[in-house]
Amino acid sequence: MPNPILNDKNFEEARAGWAAPTAPSAGGEVWAPPTTAPVDDGPISPWRPGMMTVGGAITATAVLFVLLLASATVGWLATDGVTVGPDGQEQFRFPPLAFLGVIVGLVSVIALYFKPQLARFLGPVYALAQGFFLGAISKAYETFYDGIVLQAAGATLAVFAVMLALYHTRIIKVTDRFRRTVIFATLGVMALYLVSIVMSLFGAQVPFIHDASVIGILFSVFVCGLAAVNLALDFDFIERGARAGLAKDYEWVAAVGLLVTIIWLYLEILRLLAKLREN
Repeated sequence: MPNPILNDKNFEEARAGWAAPTAPSAGGEVWAPPTTAPVDDGPISPWRPGMMTVGGAITATAVLFVLLLASATVGWLATDGVTVGPDGQEQFRFPPLAFLGVIVGLVSVIALYFKPQLARFLGPVYALAQGFFLGAISKAYETFYDGIVLQAAGATLAVFAVMLALYHTRIIKVTDRFRRTVIFATLGVMALYLVSIVMSLFGAQVPFIHDASVIGILFSVFVCGLAAVNLALDFDFIERGARAGLAKDYEWVAAVGLLVTIIWLYLEILRLLAKLREN
């Protein structure tokens, strides 16, 4: 699913609403940021109490990722085998709880969009809910395509590492034009997937999204690439948020946004690998 959380609108609202916190002191005076330089913890980010740091966002992401993996393991173990349908075709028995995980995850992201201050609570809920679904869908792919999950997981980690290196070395520069292009393309893919879901309710589908034709494979390659460049936007949001001094809650907002992109990238790579095996 394309990332709806880390975007310019949210960043500007966060900076306007959180960048300069004020609180009354014991003597009734309004607190103001210290004039001395912040404590520097090295090349990662300066230490500023109550404000977002790169290190804090990394820690929050690691916590959510552990929860995601734990829940995915449960989802994998709870998903059970293949049955033969009335038409003689093999059908996968998908646990109903996995669909609930998708709904809970979606609701968590929507709530987080409007209530970012609840990110430290909604983030774990999202990770656990999506993790169960991810484990179930991975088991389904693995049942029909032996070894595909390990390949997809390895490819996702490799893409993440490459994008992080490209961003860190500034080979990829997130300019306003780059950001707008990626966001518009992402919204276009999101709209296309929404149309596909609506069409599926009436027994139809957008062929190249699901089939293993050359066009279908090229489309999946494009979407995988789009998900990859969204990682650069996520890295940029974290870096700019720390530099702008957003509230510490935004470490969890950034962590959830990054997790959304990683999950999307993994699922698209799974789809691409499945198409390549069918071709």
